[in-house]
Amino acid sequence: MAFDGAAISTRIMTVHRIALDVDKAQDALFAQCAGIARFSWNWALDRWKSQYTAHCENNSLPKPSEAALRRELNAIKRAEYPWMLHAPKAVPQQAIKNLGAAFKGFFEGRSRYPNFKAKDLCRESFRPDNGPGTFRVEGRRLKLPRIGWVSMREALRFGFEMNPTLKSVTISREAGRWFAAIAVEIDHSFTPRPEGAVIGVDLGVTDLATLSDGRKFSGSKSLGRNLKRLARLQRSHARKQKGGKNRARSRARIAKLHARIRNIRQDGLHKLTTKLSREASTVVIEDLNVRGMMANRHLSRAISDMGFFEFRRQLSYKLARLGGTLVAADRFFASSKTCSACHTKAEVLPLSVRSWTCANCGAQHDRDINAAINLKNLAGSEDLKVRPVSACGVEGSGGGTDLAVKPATMKQENGPDRKRSGP
Repeated sequence: MAFDGAAISTRIMTVHRIALDVDKAQDALFAQCAGIARFSWNWALDRWKSQYTAHCENNSLPKPSEAALRRELNAIKRAEYPWMLHAPKAVPQQAIKNLGAAFKGFFEGRSRYPNFKAKDLCRESFRPDNGPGTFRVEGRRLKLPRIGWVSMREALRFGFEMNPTLKSVTISREAGRWFAAIAVEIDHSFTPRPEGAVIGVDLGVTDLATLSDGRKFSGSKSLGRNLKRLARLQRSHARKQKGGKNRARSRARIAKLHARIRNIRQDGLHKLTTKLSREASTVVIEDLNVRGMMANRHLSRAISDMGFFEFRRQLSYKLARLGGTLVAADRFFASSKTCSACHTKAEVLPLSVRSWTCANCGAQHDRDINAAINLKNLAGSEDLKVRPVSACGVEGSGGGTDLAVKPATMKQENGPDRKRSGP
């Protein structure tokens, strides 16, 4: 995108997730709606399987579809499932629509085959609306169909100057608290950054992100800091009698701590990715395979505590909103072993070595800063293969040679004899 200093305006879709203040009656009604959504999903999935089996045996029978299943449930719910009438009519309908979207993702190879849902008191959700105009937001209040007004902990973030259009609302429960995720379409304007504003980012477990300009940002390490407390709660939970109230309370305490750990991690990632997206027009990162790295039992906990995938996901959509680009380097590019001054590649560089001296030019390198500089240099390189990416990279994604067999996406730089799989 050319930089001319002019602001660009567009319409974007975003979501504001707000905590709700519910009374006992609303809490019970929300739990019932979540149960109806879960039942509708399981009912539709069971009918989908049986109808598909019947179609395979007799091709004259129609294939299952979410629209046909919604019509079927509407026809029988008053007689067979009258308790469904206590919830907004959109709750079971939206659950079946979600199942249709899940099957679409499965057929397109983007997701796994849908499974039946089990009751989970710590994490439930449902969608009570049927599109724009079926719910309202006034200040710190949310009006839902059939449920009525519900108090919110804060007002909707997007004011009238952004010309917001309410699209949908999803109610979810996490660790005993109810939240409303309100999807809104708003006016969005931004001024693109100069094209020369490029930052290389090297991710690690000691420091979450090391930038090519020498700055280092530590991760929140929220799991590591709360690990002893979590272990204590889990030991106490294991001693509780199964099916008892004390065990349910213990489970709720553990869920609350997990939610706190997640919130601390998310807060740190949002602050860092927002900062980077505002400073740079192009950010270059490594195409790490988090799933492969998690196979290392010595580092898996530290890696999951950093949130590499979430970092990439947030950075991708935030850069896109500001006209920037996220670039992923080839997975096999030796960013740490290559001298950023003379481009000589070291033969061996174990992970325990955090600083090293180039044997060719004598330059002193901090391992992470050197890797970040090499990543930054890739942005203007023509002979090295890089490409813009989306947030959801999986096995075999990223720049580089197309492989017959997709490799594990684990960064490996310890030996000179590492080879690629495939031709």
